[in-house]
Amino acid sequence: MMRRGFTLIELTLAMMMGMAIGGMILTLFQLQITFLREYRRQSFLSEEAPVISMFVSKMVGKADSFTLHDSEDDALDGSNPQLTSSDWMRLNFRQPDGTMRSSILAFENDTLNYYILPVLQPNALDEPDWSVTDKAQNVDFTVELGVLRMTLTGPADEQITYSGTMQK
Repeated sequence: MMRRGFTLIELTLAMMMGMAIGGMILTLFQLQITFLREYRRQSFLSEEAPVISMFVSKMVGKADSFTLHDSEDDALDGSNPQLTSSDWMRLNFRQPDGTMRSSILAFENDTLNYYILPVLQPNALDEPDWSVTDKAQNVDFTVELGVLRMTLTGPADEQITYSGTMQK
């Protein structure tokens, strides 16, 4: 006698194997989604923070001097320099003709901005010349034992600190 079709046991085993494979695929998919969410959350540390560090390192390295300040007015005047936690950093650059030119790096309104002080009105800030980042939750400048430290806090409260000295 010739048998056609599958037995109930064979169908049950095939369905159980299909469900097990489907469950594994669904679990792998959920793991991938979780990984991508975590990667996106940490992208500030892996993508944005190194670029900010490179920019600030080059600017500080080319400056003849820098000072930290608590307020915009102090940074503009170059008065009341701080060594402790500051949002404003004034950078001074010697020009080829021997004169000094200044710029300001400031964390204000949740944005790290760079200002080049105008020659004719060095005590007034307009719009920033460019925004370095608006993804940082906080940027903090300090000086410890003559070493400039910049601590970046990202949108997920992750922190990274860069340290460096002037290259002169």
